[in-house]
Amino acid sequence: MRVLLSTIGSRGEVQPLVALAAELRELGQEVRLCVPPDFRDWIEGLGFPVVPIGPELRRTASAAPRVAPAPPTPEQRRQLLEATIATQFTTIAAAAEGCDVLLAGGSLQLATRSIAERMGVPYVYASYCPQTLPSPHHAPIPIWGPPREAADNRALWAEDARHWNDTVGAALNSHRAEAGLAPVADVRSHLFTDRPWLAADPTLGPWPGDLDVVQPGAWIWPDRRPLEPELEAFLDGGEPPVCFGFGSIRATPDLAEAMVGSARALGRRAIVLRGWAGLAPIDDGPDCLSVGEVNQQALFERVAAVVHHGGAGTTTAAARAGAPQVVVPQLYDQPYWARRVHELGIGAAHPPGAPTADSLTTALKDALRPDVAARARSVAGAVRTGGAGAAARRLAGGDLGNPA
Repeated sequence: MRVLLSTIGSRGEVQPLVALAAELRELGQEVRLCVPPDFRDWIEGLGFPVVPIGPELRRTASAAPRVAPAPPTPEQRRQLLEATIATQFTTIAAAAEGCDVLLAGGSLQLATRSIAERMGVPYVYASYCPQTLPSPHHAPIPIWGPPREAADNRALWAEDARHWNDTVGAALNSHRAEAGLAPVADVRSHLFTDRPWLAADPTLGPWPGDLDVVQPGAWIWPDRRPLEPELEAFLDGGEPPVCFGFGSIRATPDLAEAMVGSARALGRRAIVLRGWAGLAPIDDGPDCLSVGEVNQQALFERVAAVVHHGGAGTTTAAARAGAPQVVVPQLYDQPYWARRVHELGIGAAHPPGAPTADSLTTALKDALRPDVAARARSVAGAVRTGGAGAAARRLAGGDLGNPA
């Protein structure tokens, strides 16, 4: 069987698909990935063919201005989505040639089901966060703007569906018509299917109902890289430090100063993960170390706490390592993961707004309490590690649950 795994997003969207690809290969399946060009060298180095899609994303994560830019207008958002739909119908179609099943990861995959339908092959949609999927038990993520305050969850999801239709429907159906396909009346249901997959750990991100969802667990890439000697020496040189990182998220110029300041306020050493924003300590003090690409799974097991942006992958890695967390959410599903960390008692959720040294100190002090550390170690034992393997066996066995 030949499988195409496709996503548009940062490492948080791409790495789970790489984990799934590795498990599929172990089962003797052929796998191809269609991902942003930022990840091509890494994935091809693992032996998987890659078809790059869209521009490099890394350049969008450089230091952010101190004043946040205005969000896109509805018309600007529509134009951006129309452009990516056109790109996807061309690029993903070429990547899918000869494949027997297409799996799309993340809600920006707007053309993949139509391509699968035209090819007559099965299609699977995979989400990484429960709140992105419709349920009366939670409100949708407000990707279209502030939600109506008085509306209940069902009304908010109905409003969300209207936004999908109004923003994406015309462009999607135009490309479908060119492909000889019938128009889609409900874009969101078309993209997500009536049985989506949820690649999230059931302890960290349980599915509340009502949609029929397949939840095999998080798709975790087993990182076996050793830590760099300089990092090993720093870890061995004193008490466990606090690790700070914002992944691919844009960062204000003063974020690193706030991070290091909060650790020093509590008498802690600091490790700053540079990430795509190029974060670095503010001085050459011996209590701070800046590192680039690193094995988070190994590092998080040796730190006192992890302060991060709340991506699904980082949240899962920290939870699996038993490290207390401070989640500083910025966008999309990150407030959900911040809330779950707080509800589980395995860390603190930073309040909305830009973090400062004082606000990080307050949140970090809460996360470093002995009872939080004990709870984090306890929850770590409940985090599943076999989600990618379970999903791969389901794919290889043809138990997909969704026609194209």
